[in-house]
Amino acid sequence: MADVNRGNRPLSPHLTIYRPQMTSMTSIFVRVTGNALLIGALLVVWWFLAAATGPEYFAVADGVITSWFGDLVMLGSVWALWYHLLGGLRHLVWDMGYGLDLDSSYMMGYIMIGGSLVLTLLTIAIV
Repeated sequence: MADVNRGNRPLSPHLTIYRPQMTSMTSIFVRVTGNALLIGALLVVWWFLAAATGPEYFAVADGVITSWFGDLVMLGSVWALWYHLLGGLRHLVWDMGYGLDLDSSYMMGYIMIGGSLVLTLLTIAIV
């Protein structure tokens, strides 16, 4: 039988009801950084293909990758790589059954954020 009262019932909970949590936000950003790494990877692949194509085309690709925009994308890619790696390590720890309590989850989230920033700065300093 059709539910005639369907329009009066509340919708399922939405993002406006829930307060963002450290675990959900870090998990979302792991997914975002994984997809964002594709942009940096495509830029590097384009640079290599341009190098194989010829000097004129390589000059264009090299100009883009060494511009302020290319530097920004590469900096973001380095940060995304470290953040994504630390997120993967966190999930590996969780898969082993450790750190599943709320305090440990929050601590690992802060370690992911801080660790990715420190490792990015170290990478820039070394390179």
